[in-house]
Amino acid sequence: MLEPWSEPLTVSYLKWLATPLKQNLAQAARLWVWLHLLYGEELVRLDLPTTFTYADCRHGLFSASHPTQDAKPPLHDQDCPCAKTAAAWLFSGDLLDTQEKWVEIAASTQVQASIQQFKQMLGQHNELPKQFDKFLNTRLFGVTRRTLASDLEALTERGWLRSVAGGYQRVETLPVMPTESKSTMVDFLVQPDLASMATNLAQRVNGQRRFFVHVDYVVPQNRHDQVEDWQDLLRQLWQQTPTTLVSLRYWSVTLLRLCTLIVYPVCIYYYRRGPYLCGYGQVPGKNDQLVDWRNYRLDRIQSITPISWDEAAIPERLGQQYRAQALPEADEIELRMAEAWGFDYYQPPRMLLLRFDMLWDQRYIQNSLRHHTFQPISFQQAQTLIQSEVQGEKQQYLLQILLTRPSQDAYYRAIYRHNDPNVRQRLRAWRPHVEVILPWDLRQQVATEVRQELEWYR
Repeated sequence: MLEPWSEPLTVSYLKWLATPLKQNLAQAARLWVWLHLLYGEELVRLDLPTTFTYADCRHGLFSASHPTQDAKPPLHDQDCPCAKTAAAWLFSGDLLDTQEKWVEIAASTQVQASIQQFKQMLGQHNELPKQFDKFLNTRLFGVTRRTLASDLEALTERGWLRSVAGGYQRVETLPVMPTESKSTMVDFLVQPDLASMATNLAQRVNGQRRFFVHVDYVVPQNRHDQVEDWQDLLRQLWQQTPTTLVSLRYWSVTLLRLCTLIVYPVCIYYYRRGPYLCGYGQVPGKNDQLVDWRNYRLDRIQSITPISWDEAAIPERLGQQYRAQALPEADEIELRMAEAWGFDYYQPPRMLLLRFDMLWDQRYIQNSLRHHTFQPISFQQAQTLIQSEVQGEKQQYLLQILLTRPSQDAYYRAIYRHNDPNVRQRLRAWRPHVEVILPWDLRQQVATEVRQELEWYR
């Protein structure tokens, strides 16, 4: 005899049951309930004959007054399961609870926390429908006979039921969510250790969640829907062969104005605090014929308009690469990021030499991964770097500076992307425990910032 089916409610599982989930959330939720009714604990499992029909399911699930015609059933009986809202089915904790019982517990802190947690997970998977709150208050099984019959067909197609003459039969071996399907929920993580941890702990352990991830997300609330729309549009464009160009209207924080740019969209990359479109095309504020990589934060995009490769306004170099079938791919971004520290992988690489005080190094820098080029070096190696990177008075000045620093301090060398804002923010976060020694111009920029800060506190 089969063990009772008891898969917890997770976004990845619902996505496996019905995809795309954002458009098919109601069916995915019903299928999750159907599986409890067909294979769950004995108390909730429907009493069905070996070979059963939809009529048998209707008789076993709904109250005697439930309509038999194909029309959507009215709210005829508060105790009939067709009266229960989606929230009652998914979050009550007991499939046998009626809608009246749900109303009593719906406002509890625990229930509301579960709903918000699930809503957040849907958002993280980009599967949150715009009308999610409205969906929670819809009657999940208050649908037509045809819709519910199609649920049984969907379960048959997915291997949960066997189609036989005269109806359906339960199966002896239940389908298992494929490993590759589970891994697709985390295979976009570029940190292998984190991806492995998520794969191992994404499911509940002994009934409890044991793995949580919090990421900074700076996209304002009123732009969330727009960001989702851009993601959906870009996904549709990437399904075309070849991928079309787009015209972006983009708010440049560098220029503090809107720019219209022709861009070849390559991929979406979540970095640090938000999602970016990595694109290859026109550069804000530069010559229209200059073509290069740039990152465009999704919430700063005002519009995305697909355009044909035949447009006369396309930069010549971009057109040449298209005709030569030599357009850039997402793998190139990873290769460039491996070369130097920073997300602005199109900026020139530079040598970086840092000094940390001993205590800060022991607490926060040692045995931590910043970039594979970020490595500790000796005092003597630091001197050699200065001698090779700068000349004349600057060299003598920096060498003299080193001699005045505590001998226990730690020195680190890295290759970084010049002017990368993420690297600059990290260096600011380490102050006053870090000293930028090289490059010389970055050292001067940091010194100017420090003097400005000092004026604020005088």
